[in-house]
Amino acid sequence: MNILEKAINKIDRQKVWRMPSLFLFSNIMMDLSQVKSSEIKNLELLARQVVEGFITGMHKSPFHGFSVEFSEHKLYNKGESTRHIDWKLFAKTEKLYTKKYEEETNLRCHIIIDNSASMHYPVLKTQSLDQLNKIGFSAVAAASLMEVLKRQRDAVGLSIYSDTYEYYAPEKGSDRHRKMILHQLEKLLTSNSKASTETYQYLHEIAEKIHRRSLIFLFTDMMQSNTNQEALFEALRHLKHNKHEVVLFHTFDGKTEFKFDFDNSPKKFVDVETGEEVNLFSENIQEQYTSLVDSYFKELKNKCLQYKIDYVPVDIQIGFNQVLTSYFLSRQKMM
Repeated sequence: MNILEKAINKIDRQKVWRMPSLFLFSNIMMDLSQVKSSEIKNLELLARQVVEGFITGMHKSPFHGFSVEFSEHKLYNKGESTRHIDWKLFAKTEKLYTKKYEEETNLRCHIIIDNSASMHYPVLKTQSLDQLNKIGFSAVAAASLMEVLKRQRDAVGLSIYSDTYEYYAPEKGSDRHRKMILHQLEKLLTSNSKASTETYQYLHEIAEKIHRRSLIFLFTDMMQSNTNQEALFEALRHLKHNKHEVVLFHTFDGKTEFKFDFDNSPKKFVDVETGEEVNLFSENIQEQYTSLVDSYFKELKNKCLQYKIDYVPVDIQIGFNQVLTSYFLSRQKMM
């Protein structure tokens, strides 16, 4: 039973069931076939812009002084490559400095993305940076993490799953490998999915593939067709074997999936993964719904604490800073 059903069962059903609505939402959603295009034509460039904006903000944050790109500057010597000259510093000092990079850290990162149907909420005809659904947000966030990993000279791998294990790439650091992964992430921006998933099945499979100690990021909305939470957390614990550091990015739409904030016209809610439908006025169950969702989030947080997994609830409407901040915190634990 999902949260919406539980909320309905808490109140007088006669007050909930009303005339059908022409508005189709999925678990809240519309027809997935409407997703056709993406305004994001260069995901690598967009990720670079996201990271640059984050780095600028870091200078006003507790991370001030934490290098995300290089360890120090050195004076440019005539005859050296001009590739790593810091032109911004030249504009301030009128002296040529190059960025002296740290030695390769050999830190390995594996990104896991849930591509089940519920991750394609809210349904958008076109994805853009200002308007992303959960799968689009996860793709851009993953690309942004890859940009930081590239600057740190860390290796990256990728797994994508829904009702099957759709894609796997091991952790590598070459440019060719990164471009291959970026291509997979770009495909997610225009993909459709009607698949349900049991996340724990694929987490066990992924865990068996990651042998060397790694930093693991999982993007999922934690909406399972089966509510066996113990099995899910056993799989997350399996991911932590070999001393992996695991971060769970719990992706959700804060306005509608957490606050259940809709106008009070009658609507038809359709569970995208089961096809179950219910017609209702949202305000009739908003209080019960938000109470249940809040309890569920707290339960997830406590479970993650129990299993020593970093739990990061991520509202897709807020931006990527929380994802990137979590990377730096987790990376410091690994070093």
